[in-house]
Amino acid sequence: MTSTPRMRPVRPLVSRRRDEAHRAATLLELFFDLCFVVAVAQAGAQLVHAVAEGHAGEGLVSYVMVFFAIWWAWMNFTWFASAYDNDDALYRTVTLVQIAGVLILAAGVARAFEEHEFLVVWLGYVVMRLALASQWLRAARGASGAERTMALRYAGGVAACQVGWTALLFVPEGFRPWVFLVMALAEMAVPPLAERDFASSWHAHHIAERYGLFTIIVLGETIAAATVGVKTGVEENDALGELLPIAAGGLLLIFAAWWVYFVVPADRRLRSNREAFLWGYGHYGISASAAAIGAGIEVAVEQAVGKAHVSDIAAAAAVTLPSALFLLLVWALHARYFKVGIAQQLVLPSAALAILLCTFAGRWAVLAAGLVAAAAVASGVTLTWRTAARGT
Repeated sequence: MTSTPRMRPVRPLVSRRRDEAHRAATLLELFFDLCFVVAVAQAGAQLVHAVAEGHAGEGLVSYVMVFFAIWWAWMNFTWFASAYDNDDALYRTVTLVQIAGVLILAAGVARAFEEHEFLVVWLGYVVMRLALASQWLRAARGASGAERTMALRYAGGVAACQVGWTALLFVPEGFRPWVFLVMALAEMAVPPLAERDFASSWHAHHIAERYGLFTIIVLGETIAAATVGVKTGVEENDALGELLPIAAGGLLLIFAAWWVYFVVPADRRLRSNREAFLWGYGHYGISASAAAIGAGIEVAVEQAVGKAHVSDIAAAAAVTLPSALFLLLVWALHARYFKVGIAQQLVLPSAALAILLCTFAGRWAVLAAGLVAAAAVASGVTLTWRTAARGT
């Protein structure tokens, strides 16, 4: 259940306690996430178009770049809010400015994919990052000593990286992926450098809940995208027989993705900055692959009705590759720490491998992958019950 403190007039922005009781996502944070899903949907739609037209490699590069911009802006806000959200009028206003920035970014996603023009995306990022930097400066004003230094480092790092992203507007197209790689590494270096002498007071349960909510929203967008794809295929091509296996398999994959992500209490892994940074950064792959599952299902649908110019294997891979990656990353980041015995440890990696092999199952690939994912969930539940029974 979500809660939000009563809004107050402008007051000093001071850090919250890590041991604060009943720390939950606020209504403003939920609204923030909902607006971000617009950008996620745009990135997924453009990935579908690129893969369906036979430009998978080019589309994947653009997707990786655009999704990082979306996810990193969301993550920066989430960790800042966990430590400093006081829900006053100024804080709310600056957060709404950040939301406006992501909507500007979303408006530029199509042009970034189709024309490799990043001006609108960059402008949206400027709005978001300037708002974030102002929040850190406000936190610095209310702090002293090492905490003030940390906040100033964050503000300076965010501003410096935004200047670096400007290179995307001027370098030749072939160099842009390299600029992206350098700047992504620079962005990820800011938090550990800023917090090397003082750790921000993020709240473990709040962070785990925020990431979980974003995962739910991304999976929800995946279901929506897949549903639209199947609906269009049925209405325009009368291909219910061809699409039913894809719809069933896709639904099983998404249900299994939800299950394996939430079956363990992730917040128990967040006990230090080192663990938190690794866990938080790794979620880029989890979020990107979750969104890509929906795009892959749409590609499979378009291929089944003859609208996508790709082979059966390529269409299947658009679903199986992100699905396998999602399972592996969830296992690597937190699920494996709660498994007992080699059998439990092997469930998700084995399922990921089996899903990859389903790529070669032709028109039944998506259904086969969904059945494998469902079997993995059933196996995990059974093994957990048996372990618990032996311990009682």
